[in-house]
Formats: sequence, structure tokens, C-alpha cells
Amino acid sequence: MVWLTCNSSGDKMKRDSGSSTMADQQKQEKKLWDAMKLTAYVLGTVLLIFIALVNFFWYVQNIWDTSGHFWQATWLKFYNLHEGNEWTIFLYGAALVPALAFWGFNGILMVADVTGKPTFITRYRIQLGKNDPVDTKKLCKAIYTALFNQFFVSFPMLVPMFYIMKWWGNTFSKELPTFQWFLVELSIFTLVEEVLFYYTHRLVHLPLLYKHIHKKHHEWTAPIGVVSIYAHPLEHILSNTLPVMTGPMIMGSHIVSITAWFSLALITTSISHCGYHLPLLPSPEFHDFHHLKFNQCYGVLGVLDYLHGTDKVFRQTKAFERHRVLLSLTPLSKSIPEAPKRAE
Repeated sequence: MVWLTCNSSGDKMKRDSGSSTMADQQKQEKKLWDAMKLTAYVLGTVLLIFIALVNFFWYVQNIWDTSGHFWQATWLKFYNLHEGNEWTIFLYGAALVPALAFWGFNGILMVADVTGKPTFITRYRIQLGKNDPVDTKKLCKAIYTALFNQFFVSFPMLVPMFYIMKWWGNTFSKELPTFQWFLVELSIFTLVEEVLFYYTHRLVHLPLLYKHIHKKHHEWTAPIGVVSIYAHPLEHILSNTLPVMTGPMIMGSHIVSITAWFSLALITTSISHCGYHLPLLPSPEFHDFHHLKFNQCYGVLGVLDYLHGTDKVFRQTKAFERHRVLLSLTPLSKSIPEAPKRAE
């Protein structure tokens, strides 16, 4: 009887062990299959993006080659018009054109912020119910600070930059850079900005510096475009201006490359702060979340945030799901809404 009981228990243990082994094997197979599917998805996506980029750059290169003579001739006319006065040319390219790009773009956004129209813009608001309409007193204060930072911080910093660029000797060349070289420069500018902005931004979030410097920028928990340069002057030097200026100074870039980069940087940071997730434009969800939560999403591209783990909370939110280029006319706040709040 005892032997039968032991034998029965042994059989049961064998069956349980066998079932456990099979279950583990099935789990391993499922993990392997999931890994294979993920690998195929990633490689397929990378391949499609690569093909798309190759086709895009081939198309742009053809346009550039076709219109190259026109741009070269236009640049020479502009250069000769100012009789080769390098300081005047530098001010046009590094100050005037980027400033016009910044205020032109933000002027359109401010009309929407103040009037609530056109609805084509306002329907894409990220933080619903905020700045609807914007507080005009706060807006005037932001405009005043932005103008102060441009005229009395950014523009004076162009003086030493001018002499550094002149020392390089390439900035005022009569020959424009090639399209391929401009793409190389643009990549380097972007990486330099990412590194410098991330770490200087983390720096001004230290309690002492935050209280006396960075808190001003975070008065806007729901930012608008012009707030991108609404900051304490020291922060504007450290986090806003130097990260953008350093790349061209390292590369000894042509003034046309500097003009394009400065204008692009100002418009991009305005998009990041604008408060609207508009179709076909880069997603502003990442930096908007930073203004909402303060201790997440410090960078521009998000690469260093991922490496340092300063986007973990962001990745668990609906905002992360919405952090992509909108390719339809349906606002992402409707297609990916926030989860309803639980009743207390």
C-alpha cells in the first residue's frame, strides 16, 4: 500500500515536472518567435526608412544640382551688393534672417493663442483647456523677455563668434558649400546641440540654480512658442545660445549654413514649445511633457534621456504614444485620448 502511494506520488511528480518542462519550452519558443518578429519588424522598418531617405536625398540633390547655379549666382550678387563687408553679411545671416524666421512663425502661433482662431491650429492643442485663450499679461511679459534676450544677449554673443568664424576663413567664401557637406554639418550641429543642451539643462535643474535661474522658464507649465527663449539671461547664454552656436564654430561653417541652422533651430524649439501637435511637423509632446512634469525629458532628440533613464515616466504615458509625426487631420488628443480620471 505504501509502495503504491509512493509510486503514485512519483508518477505525479514526473507528470508535473514534464508539464513544467513543456511549459518552459513553450515560453522559450514564444520568446524566440517574438524576438524574431521584433527583429524582422525593426530591420524592415530600418530598410524602408533607408530607402525613403535615399530617394528623398536623391530627389533633393537633383533639385540642388539643377538650381545650384541660381543659388550660387544669388549669393554672389548679395556678396557684391555689400561689397564684401563681412560684418554686415554676418549680421544679416546670423541675426536678421533667423530673427525674422522666429517672429514670423511665432506671430502666427500668437494669433491662435490670443484669439483661439484659426481652429485648424487650436484644435491640435496638447494640454486641453490650457491657454484657451492665453493670458495676455503673461504673453506680453514673455515677448518682452524674448526680445531682451535676443537684442542684449544673443546679438552681443555674435561679436566673438564673428571673429572666430573669420579666423577659420571659410565663412565668407564666395563658393557655397555642397549639399552633401551641408548635411554632414547639420548632423554634427544637431549632435553637439543635443549633448550641450541636455547637460546644461540638467545643470539648471539643480535646486539652487533652478530656484534663481531656471524657474523663470518653468512659469509656463503649458508653454507657447515664444516661451522657447523666455528665460533668465544666464540660462539663455548657457542652454539656448551656446549649444546652437558651438557646432558652426567647431566646423568653421559658411554663413549660409549658419543662417539655415540658426533659423531651423529657432523654429524647431518654437515647435517644441508651441503647445500644438500640428500635422506634418515634429512632435512637441516630449518637451511639452517636460514643462508639465519638470523632471523628465531634458534633451532635444531624447537619445540622452533614454541613456540616462530620464524619460521612464514619459514612456509610460499617453503622451509617449502621441510622440510621433501626425500624418492625418485628426488631433492625436482625440485618437489617443488621456485615460479618464478615476472618481475618488
